Amino acid sequence: MTKAELVEKVAERINLTKKQTEVIVNTLFASIADALARGDKVELRGFGSFRVRYRHPREGRNPKTGATVHIPAKKVPFFRAGKELREMVDQ
Repeated sequence: MTKAELVEKVAERINLTKKQTEVIVNTLFASIADALARGDKVELRGFGSFRVRYRHPREGRNPKTGATVHIPAKKVPFFRAGKELREMVDQ
């Protein structure tokens, strides 16, 4: 599902215009991204939680040449599905 399709589905359910719904969806995504950028955890009960994980620096390999390359440390977003979402998908 694309963001446009999500906006369309939400607009149908809550009887708002697509433009108004797009503002709501964009605000929601921006709020989640801002919280993760600050290092906060975002938890949506029944859906899942978003958090930032730290990846240590490591040595990798260039698959084309086989040469060893250094991969620096970084922070990556991580999503863990909630129990209700996992059960819904599993059915």
